[in-house]
Amino acid sequence: MIFTILFWFAVGALFYTYVGYPLLLSILAHGKKGNEVRYTEDEEWPVVSILIAFHNESEVLGEKITNLDLLDYPSGKLEILMGSDASDDGSDQLVHNWSSKHAHVVFHRFEKRTGKIAIINHLAEMARGEVLVISDANVFAKPDALRQMIRHFKNSEIGLVDSNMTHLGIVKRGISVQEHSYISREMRMKHHESLVWGSMMGPSGGFYAVRKSLFQPVPPKFLVDDFYINMKVLTSGKKSMHESGAIVFEDISSSIYEEFRRKIRISAGNFQNLSRFIKVLSRPGTAVAFTFLSHKVLRWLGPLFIGMAFISNVFLTSVWLYRATFILQLVLFSIPIIDLLLRKFNIHVVILRFVTHFYNMNLALLIGFGWFLKGVDSNVWEPTRRNQS
Repeated sequence: MIFTILFWFAVGALFYTYVGYPLLLSILAHGKKGNEVRYTEDEEWPVVSILIAFHNESEVLGEKITNLDLLDYPSGKLEILMGSDASDDGSDQLVHNWSSKHAHVVFHRFEKRTGKIAIINHLAEMARGEVLVISDANVFAKPDALRQMIRHFKNSEIGLVDSNMTHLGIVKRGISVQEHSYISREMRMKHHESLVWGSMMGPSGGFYAVRKSLFQPVPPKFLVDDFYINMKVLTSGKKSMHESGAIVFEDISSSIYEEFRRKIRISAGNFQNLSRFIKVLSRPGTAVAFTFLSHKVLRWLGPLFIGMAFISNVFLTSVWLYRATFILQLVLFSIPIIDLLLRKFNIHVVILRFVTHFYNMNLALLIGFGWFLKGVDSNVWEPTRRNQS
């Protein structure tokens, strides 16, 4: 009896977080309107500070600078703070030349590697804006994306606004199709969470805005700063939302190895955030607790549920139904190996790659959990390799 309970609990938890919760969100969000308390063109808009930390991003910084110059925002209301984490590839010269021609651009070089979080914390302290926009060097925004986000801050209940991430560089041969599908689904869920409760579970991280009064420095050695900042906004009683009209672009990873490495880092950071915000779950009647559990915590525990479903199933195979589920699990576990062998012959089967993506994500969670238990000793990062093939 106990193994039957464990099996169906594990299967139910996986089904709920990946299928049931997204379906529930889409039903609850149907017909709902977003925030309508917005700045209009003839009003006084807030001062905005864009914060960008970078390390050896010379491949993309020229395009990033051009993109920032094209942003549409009221004159005199925008400043840009760029922090170099001891870059040595010519990135600093690009930014220095740009800042020397524009009074609203401030360049600060860190002589020793400190990590993105330390730089963002430092730039946030320097910023004069009422709203901070935190952006990655490789994320490019449509000219109106900044206004699309900032207009919502007229509503004093809104503390954070995320952009709508669109991906470039999708190719069949790598993992980009599956990663794009996964992230697009995440965007829809976050948008629905915004509409229903105003408790979006974390921005995409590449281009989002937060009230400076609500920004709290991210702790040292944290790996996922955007989720920490978002949870601090929500636990302060303010709302976090996704703006689908604020369109930004990012070159998506196509390398299975690079994506797996990135997900391990994110996974370790997820468990850092879980340990910091686990008390949120002690308030089960709140929207923040419900979305945190349904969207994030249950998903982060995915490797536990997968293992629980498999092990409990072993003890149930005397019944034909559970023999079938056990064989099904064995088949699913074998798919990433089959996919790997097919890739050796340059054969790419999209549906098989989706299964590989699912198990890679959960394996990364497991490894990331081990890293978290061992202790994260540094959050200094290397940019994901650009222009992957």
